[in-house]
Amino acid sequence: MTVPQTPYNLIVITGPTASGKTRLAAHLAHRINGEIISADSRQIYKKMDLGTGKDYDDYIINGEKIPYHLIDIREPGYKYNVYEYQTDFFKVFEEIKKRKKFPVMCGGTGLYIQAVLDQYKMVHVPPNPQLRQRLQDKSLEELTRILRGFKKLHNTTDTDTKKRAIRSIEIETYYQNHPEIEVKLPRVSPLIVGVEIDRDMRRHKITKRLKERLNEGMIDEVKQLIDEGISPEDLLYYGLEYKYVTLYVIGKTTYEDMFERLNIAIHQFAKRQMTWFRGMERKGHKIHWIDATNNIDENVSLIYNMIYNSPQ
Repeated sequence: MTVPQTPYNLIVITGPTASGKTRLAAHLAHRINGEIISADSRQIYKKMDLGTGKDYDDYIINGEKIPYHLIDIREPGYKYNVYEYQTDFFKVFEEIKKRKKFPVMCGGTGLYIQAVLDQYKMVHVPPNPQLRQRLQDKSLEELTRILRGFKKLHNTTDTDTKKRAIRSIEIETYYQNHPEIEVKLPRVSPLIVGVEIDRDMRRHKITKRLKERLNEGMIDEVKQLIDEGISPEDLLYYGLEYKYVTLYVIGKTTYEDMFERLNIAIHQFAKRQMTWFRGMERKGHKIHWIDATNNIDENVSLIYNMIYNSPQ
């Protein structure tokens, strides 16, 4: 069987939360003999399943399990970062190509996606105990002001917690004091596909999915993580579901307040994702938007035609 020619060596399936991108990516991977590389900053953690939306069943197509990577690769409590993601991504990317399979990147963490597409030249930033000690007693507001002195804040998660803010200052200080190390990265020729979903439908799906995950045991998942020794502060670090459910579990809020605040936070997160993608487009990345309400086979065929420029 002759393999069609294509100018692309990476397919990126992205979009806001609850747009159905994982299922679409799995169906596409099944069609093009591909393997999926996750671009989700929280699905890398083991035992954090419901809160991060790991829908393992989405990877089974016609009884066949589609291989996926960079999911369940770190223990909960670990502070994974963009540098590690970029390193892990390109390692898996090269391995998939050696197997003569097609890499399909799937996820909604825009920073991870851009770190790959723009080939950020990054260096490993070691801990700076002296700097951390000097910053430890400062308030979150003071830390945010210091960080603003280094850069324009594009990602509000930099200052979600004192730990995040101090780490961000640590990284920026290192970059300021050290010349960048040249890093040679594999060439990527991506086709970027965005799954577009109507705002009202997205809001409906987010709320429905949140209710389902709470009913499926998301609160018990958080309790189990705490029972296993993960501190509430570490869980708060992961934001969204883990932040608000942890606040409920440790008695800082009511169930009703937790649900309402979390629901709003996820809607706001989806809006920020779309803002990030629009920013990527302004920076020159062509995103081919497809309708989430289309039949999945129709969307797979649309993407297949984009890849191979074929009427098939």
